[in-house]
Amino acid sequence: MAILKIARMGHPILRTRAQEAPDPTAPEIVQLVENMIETMHDANGTGLAAPQVHVPLRVVVFTVYPERNNGQGVPLTVLINPEIEPLSDEKEPGWEGCLSIPAMMGEVPRFTHIRYSAYDLNGERFEREAHGFHARVVQHECDHLDGVLYPQRIEDMSRFGFTEELTRQAHNMPVSDEE
Repeated sequence: MAILKIARMGHPILRTRAQEAPDPTAPEIVQLVENMIETMHDANGTGLAAPQVHVPLRVVVFTVYPERNNGQGVPLTVLINPEIEPLSDEKEPGWEGCLSIPAMMGEVPRFTHIRYSAYDLNGERFEREAHGFHARVVQHECDHLDGVLYPQRIEDMSRFGFTEELTRQAHNMPVSDEE
């Protein structure tokens, strides 16, 4: 396994629609997924899409820890050629960060209830419903497959900035005179 280099905002691969993975069971897809999982864990990420590691294929890995999703965790999941269907028109704003946009975050509206389907590494198609943070993670990662980064979805750009600064403001911490 290997830790892969993460593409950062501005790289053209992050603006391009990824191609379907022709065979979810192919050894090169299995190796890619293993490397993506190692890379995601190394970077302390929740999810990672193949274009973020310079591979233009529709492959995503993610996990949802219970403390981030009202006690409802989702084990490590691999999505190959995923499709998303909103199950409600309701959207909710939430803070997002991204391994391709380090040290920044923004408030992004996302559908609160979705259904997604994809292939796993055995070539089996599966389907799940997702709410809350789980739904947010899937939508964020699948946006990468369509060449969309979360800042493109921000409606109020005053809600976008450096994580350190926004956290300081949220906790009403004084700003240093040295800045």
